[in-house]
Amino acid sequence: MEATISKRDKIAEAALILFAERGYDGTTVPMIADNAEVGAGTIYRYFENKEALVNELFQDGVKRLHQSMMQDYPFEGSIREQFTHLFYGMVRFAQKHLHEQYFIETHSNAYCLDETSRNTFQQLLDFFHAYIDRGKQQGMIRPLPADALIAIVFGAFTRVFTLIRSGKLEETTELLSQLEECCWDAVRVLSN
Repeated sequence: MEATISKRDKIAEAALILFAERGYDGTTVPMIADNAEVGAGTIYRYFENKEALVNELFQDGVKRLHQSMMQDYPFEGSIREQFTHLFYGMVRFAQKHLHEQYFIETHSNAYCLDETSRNTFQQLLDFFHAYIDRGKQQGMIRPLPADALIAIVFGAFTRVFTLIRSGKLEETTELLSQLEECCWDAVRVLSN
């Protein structure tokens, strides 16, 4: 028996894809309705407005991303082991939620985010900052600002998955392994 997708889920899925591909300003409620195959008025039964919709999608996505990275997190592992775990948590998330991963990246500083969305994203950033601070204290991670190091890793990761999504790169175990190593090399303290 095939599971039925609710109208609310169809709206959320259509909106997520449009926000990821066209941005908040480039996406209209009628476009979302068309893609979800519902009437525009139906959207307002589930979401107060477009801003409420984008904020709910953003919060849910950030929470799912964080959960993916924290699943079986090696709290007692080395900084290097933790980096690998976090990287592959992002991979698991991107493999299941490719549009959502791109949506989070492109909307993390969007003007349309409300305080709850900004706080949800800040909690994720706080986790990364704490990880980076531990790595710096152990002499494992470069003494650059944490936000710069996060941008280096997420920027490379997001770009590669954008190329995979567009079909310009094939996602292989070797590609992911090399990408993880390159990202680690970009943030680690190099030996003399």
